[in-house]
Amino acid sequence: MIKLLSILFLTIGLSLAQSYPSRVVRFVSPYAPGGGTDILARALAQKLTESFGQSFIVENRAGGGGILGIDSVAKSAPDGYTILMGSKGPLTMNPALHSKIPYDTLRDLAAISLIGSVPSVLAVHPSLPVKTVKDLIQLAKSHPNELSFSSSGTGGTGHLTGELFSSLAEVKLVHVPYRGTSPATIAVLSGEVSFGFGNLISLMPHLKNRQLRAIAVTSSKRIGSVPQLPTMAEAGVSGYEYVTWYGVLSAAGTPKEIIAKLSSELGKISRSNDIRDRLKNEGGESIGSTPEEFSNYIKVELINSAKLVKIANLHAD
Repeated sequence: MIKLLSILFLTIGLSLAQSYPSRVVRFVSPYAPGGGTDILARALAQKLTESFGQSFIVENRAGGGGILGIDSVAKSAPDGYTILMGSKGPLTMNPALHSKIPYDTLRDLAAISLIGSVPSVLAVHPSLPVKTVKDLIQLAKSHPNELSFSSSGTGGTGHLTGELFSSLAEVKLVHVPYRGTSPATIAVLSGEVSFGFGNLISLMPHLKNRQLRAIAVTSSKRIGSVPQLPTMAEAGVSGYEYVTWYGVLSAAGTPKEIIAKLSSELGKISRSNDIRDRLKNEGGESIGSTPEEFSNYIKVELINSAKLVKIANLHAD
């Protein structure tokens, strides 16, 4: 009887996978349009639409540093028709930052594929009298709690990179959260805040027309497309490294056959020239993984994020 049921479930699962997707798939981006997560989600959605012949529509659900969007996916029907463009901040940093969040990353979400990773760039408003990270540190130390930095929201990459800088450089800064990466970037452009951390692709137009000045990257190695920019460690902030990763997930309980089908296609897409070059231009790398590899990666990142929160003495509650 048990063997018969196993065969029946396997047959049903294979049938679901073969017909998937038969309608529009919602691809949730937990941030506002224009940021690194949203840009990558739209690139992947276009590729998935081309691959499957069904529309993958990006839906921006910003709020709470990614919490609202992720919770909506965690509570969605586990049928593969709602998937998530996830990233390091909301998936592994939020659990370490917040005493209570409405989802459990490992329990409520199913890993599909790790897409890639990218560093951030530290950019300041041109009016700020600094040309190096050491200049910024000296200015911050002489004016404690006067220099401010923007972020896409509490617990987001911009927040975490800024707080890590504040902790390791031993300076007192003011964090100003916004609802999304674009508003956070506009805040630096307008001079509303002193500086911010952002992805290279979204910042590049402003760097080229000198509306912003980049002074360092957050990776352990320099970025090939902007080799003149030192790493934060090279610039004098010893031990500083923060790289954001991106991956696709769905609600826990999604049939394994559908997850495998999505993972296989996303693996091909992440290794395509378009996605590989897009991430390379940001100084990052494309990865592609199996669901099991991504799940194990998340487990390690949860541990590492908890350590980072302790080192930087971060609190979001």
